Formats: sequence, structure tokens, C-alpha cells
Amino acid sequence: MTPADILSCVLYKDQDVIVLDKPAGLAVHAGPNAPDHLELYLDPLRFGWAEPPRLAHRLDRDTSGCLILGRHAKALKRLGRMFAAHRIDKVYWSVCLGCPPGDTGTVDAPLLKLSSRGQGWRIVIDAKGQPAKTDWSVKGRCDGLSWIEWRPRTGRTHQIRIHAKHLGCPLLGDAFYGPDPAPTAALHLLAREVTIPPLSENKPPIHVIAPPPGHMVAALTACGWKEP
Repeated sequence: MTPADILSCVLYKDQDVIVLDKPAGLAVHAGPNAPDHLELYLDPLRFGWAEPPRLAHRLDRDTSGCLILGRHAKALKRLGRMFAAHRIDKVYWSVCLGCPPGDTGTVDAPLLKLSSRGQGWRIVIDAKGQPAKTDWSVKGRCDGLSWIEWRPRTGRTHQIRIHAKHLGCPLLGDAFYGPDPAPTAALHLLAREVTIPPLSENKPPIHVIAPPPGHMVAALTACGWKEP
């Protein structure tokens, strides 16, 4: 990414927080399979501060949308406490293969991370796992697809992807939990909205909305979404 590219991703900025529209396909930090990652490109986001902002949370590599950064240590500490207390509201959109039973509901299914030597790790629903709860509502349907809004009450790895599969409607383009290990479509999952409580007195909450990425527009439109 060029400096212009990362600057174009800024959805919101104040003295404490930056919210980015993270591109799909870009990991947020370094890993064994992620030599290219978002943290390499944060320097242009100093905006006069001595240090670049840092990640306040994570999104999966293939998820696009709202990603919160803290601009200094005090903001990061406050954001960390808010995330731990589940005070930051997050809304996700997805396009799914198939439709869930009904129009609204809640998935309450604990998630367990399993690791195996030489085969990496995977997440499964298991009573021995960590509590995981997600509210969902169907916003549209078309030709075997459904447009679903998700409101996770917990923040487990791959939570929405696994809960969607549990409902019988895995995410379109999901190579790990969908029916096709080599899908032609990219993952259709968007971190659509975040709402952050005030970080200091006399400030309103921060509410940010990310636009659907290009690869989701056609399927969302088919399911009834209309660009404002």
C-alpha cells in the first residue's frame, strides 16, 4: 500500500482514535503466512503524533471494514478495557449460502481452538470451549443467498463464520467453513459498523460505518441492498 492508499482508508479520526476501512485480503499483523500486513503501512497515519497508531483489536485477513486504532498509549488502554467489557458495539454484514431458519435469532454456541502439529489450527463448536453468542437478522434473500446482519456479543476468533455454518448458511467465499475449499468468490464478510463510547468527558460516542467492498456489492444488491 502507498501512503495515499492507507490515507484513503481513513473513515474517522480524532485526537485519540482512527477507524480504518481495512481492505479484504490484508492481514492486520505479521504471521507465518502474512509477511505483508497492515502494521507495515501505519506510519502515514501519525498526523503530527510522534508514533503511528496501533491496533486496538483485530479483523481476519479476508474481512473488510471498520478497524479501530488507538493513537496513543492512554487511548489504547481505554479501548482495551472497553473491548474486554464488551462495551464497543460491532455490526457485521455477510452474504451467506442458503438461508437460516426464520428471520432473527441468536446463536449461543461455545468455540474451542484445536491445534495439531503440522496441520495448524481450527475452531470448532464444543461445550468445553469459550462462550460465544451472536445475534442475527436476515435483511434480504435471493436465489439461494441471504444477506445477514450479525451483532456479536462476544469476540471469538472466526465467531461469525462458524456460527453462520452452525445455522446452516455458511458465508459465501469461506474456504475454511464453507462447502468449497477453493471458492471462486472472496469472503463476503464486512465489519459494517462500530460504536465506541466516549473516551473522555464531554465527548459524544463515535459511530462509524464502512461501505461494502467491491466484491460484495453484486450479491448484496441481488439480496435487496440499495446504495444510499
